[in-house]
Amino acid sequence: MNKTLPLIASLGALAAFPATAQEAAAPVEAAVAVSADVAYIFNTLLFLIGGFLVMWMAAGFAMLEAGLVRSKNVTTQLFKNISLFAIAGIMYWLIGYNLMYPGDWTVAGWIGEIFSPKSIDPVAGAVAGDDYSAGSDFFFQLMFCATTASIVSGTLAERVKLWPFLIFTVVLTGLIYPIEASWQWGGGWLSEIGFSDFAGSTLVHAAGGFAALAGAIVLGARTGKYRADGRQQPMPGSNLALATLGTFILWLGWFGFNGASQLAIGSINDAADVSRIFVNTNMAASGGAVAAIIVTQLLYGKIDLTMVLNGALAGLVSITAEPLTPTIFASILIGGTGGAIAVFVVPLLDKLKIDDVVGAIPVHLVAGIWGTMIVPATNPDTSYVTQAIGVLSIGAFVFLISLAVWTILKVTMGIRVSKEAEISGLDISEMGMEAYPDFVQAK
Repeated sequence: MNKTLPLIASLGALAAFPATAQEAAAPVEAAVAVSADVAYIFNTLLFLIGGFLVMWMAAGFAMLEAGLVRSKNVTTQLFKNISLFAIAGIMYWLIGYNLMYPGDWTVAGWIGEIFSPKSIDPVAGAVAGDDYSAGSDFFFQLMFCATTASIVSGTLAERVKLWPFLIFTVVLTGLIYPIEASWQWGGGWLSEIGFSDFAGSTLVHAAGGFAALAGAIVLGARTGKYRADGRQQPMPGSNLALATLGTFILWLGWFGFNGASQLAIGSINDAADVSRIFVNTNMAASGGAVAAIIVTQLLYGKIDLTMVLNGALAGLVSITAEPLTPTIFASILIGGTGGAIAVFVVPLLDKLKIDDVVGAIPVHLVAGIWGTMIVPATNPDTSYVTQAIGVLSIGAFVFLISLAVWTILKVTMGIRVSKEAEISGLDISEMGMEAYPDFVQAK
């Protein structure tokens, strides 16, 4: 049943926006109940399809970052993206999955199990009586863990040493992300107080952004980025075609990211909800891109493609906290506001001399916070107080632990390449190979 969406005149009216998913479309009642086996198969399939779509986002991050870094650093950036994905898989199996979904808590509601029989084979058993296979759940949740690490990679590009970055990835994917995610998705204390983050605007994206922010502060800016007279040196990326491709891949992967977070598609109502999540996810991305187009035109007199790409991604991050309950119009507003926020935060970071090569902090951290905080505007089962508690607690935990880890790495082994290596490029100094050897000037 369709209902006419109410018009709202401004963002301020969003808080009073009455049309949630439940109000905008009456629930579809199943005429015939499917068997438990059929529901199990469909639910498992949702996790598997959603999981490989989220895995495809790893390619999106790799292409986006390869396009936004300078050509002398592309190989290194590609290596970081494939290596962090592999490390995340092993660490999440070894430690993270038990921490995030504990059978028993080490510290009730706060820290899960570090080791248990699940560590040996988390996908064994758990078939009869469950709503989906244990293997599909493990696979899907692992993809989210890897995504968190991908966010850090782009911010610290072009000046971070490889081995310290990989060591930080071990800590992030094995300990930091699983612990804070368990507070909500593992039935921890945030879940108990009513915090809501449907697919991870804060638990995944803002968490990755906080880790990236801590690293950027400890690492410092690229050589020559900020001049003594207060001006900044533009350092354009090597390939905007790759960056655009990466954005489209991420946009596609987000349908699995948000859609499969419904966790079920074995009933008519669940199938209707998943389709609604797809629609809202897409419209939020559209709103973010269009908002970035308008804002960059007004601010700079010309449209900035990189800002538009990040505007679309910021729209996606913004809707991730609650992609089910908003109407289409509200989704566009939520995503559009996220896109505008990302555009305004980029120059703010430059004023603070925080060098974020790909704009991950505006997109994932700031837009993630926005998306989490606006959830109560469309979901009456949440409150602004509990949302703020969740954002602040997760932010403080991830940022402070990350800051400590980056500082320890800096003191013990150093995290930054030499000035000479940075100038010549990390592809030569760290990898010994180049992404574009045919374009190197003869020496």
